[in-house]
Amino acid sequence: MKKILSLLTLLISIHFSRAQDFSAYKKELFIRGEDTLRYRILYPENYKKEKAYPLIVFLHGSGERGNDNEAQLFHGGDLFLKDSLRKQFPAIVIFPQCPANDTWSRFPGGHRDTTADFNRTLNTLDLTTPERLAKQLIDSFAENKIADKKRIYLGGLSLGGFGTYDLVIHYPRYFAAVFPICGQANVKLYTETAAKVPVWIFHGALDNVVDPQPDRNLIAALQSMGVKNAKYTEYPNATHNSWDNAFAEPALLPWLFSYKK
Repeated sequence: MKKILSLLTLLISIHFSRAQDFSAYKKELFIRGEDTLRYRILYPENYKKEKAYPLIVFLHGSGERGNDNEAQLFHGGDLFLKDSLRKQFPAIVIFPQCPANDTWSRFPGGHRDTTADFNRTLNTLDLTTPERLAKQLIDSFAENKIADKKRIYLGGLSLGGFGTYDLVIHYPRYFAAVFPICGQANVKLYTETAAKVPVWIFHGALDNVVDPQPDRNLIAALQSMGVKNAKYTEYPNATHNSWDNAFAEPALLPWLFSYKK
């Protein structure tokens, strides 16, 4: 019994020693009327208040929803803490958190339905409350010259990938570049409204949660239009969790920061 307890203690110690320290991301609340958006914010090293910085906003997946203001950092939070990247790409990074009973975009019919009818009506509805608050939060940073309005970047995974597409379709002149991961967009509406926005799309070929075919259709449509600033990376052995591959792409942040409105 003592050996088992010792082993458990060791395993727990190893687990916590490997856990990422996200304390550099400050906990904040954004309140508008009766609505509240919880978010975590990472400022650049040697942050200067008089300077406007690039702003990266990342929308988490459905599994990280809640009100603890912590879970949204589970995927991707460590990427922006890397010393080399913080020095090379000084920016403000925000991870908002969607409540458990809400989403980053409205879903006609059912969530993750990939039928033709779903695709035709996707992104045609009004913003959800968390989505609207996230946009207002970004606005407040830009209006107060905390963020450089010419260098606002948006990304998201799964549910957040849907939200990334939805926001860029609703505000196609707002973002300098976007990177949706395993999401889905209304192909016709995207190509009509947001084709000029630099985009790097990621998906797993074996994704059994969000069908990669709509993303394949989207990149094919953009390429047929002659769009030069659209990229698509599909990982042949990845299932729904294609975000780990995307975060490991050494060119992701250099590509993102190469764009400015």
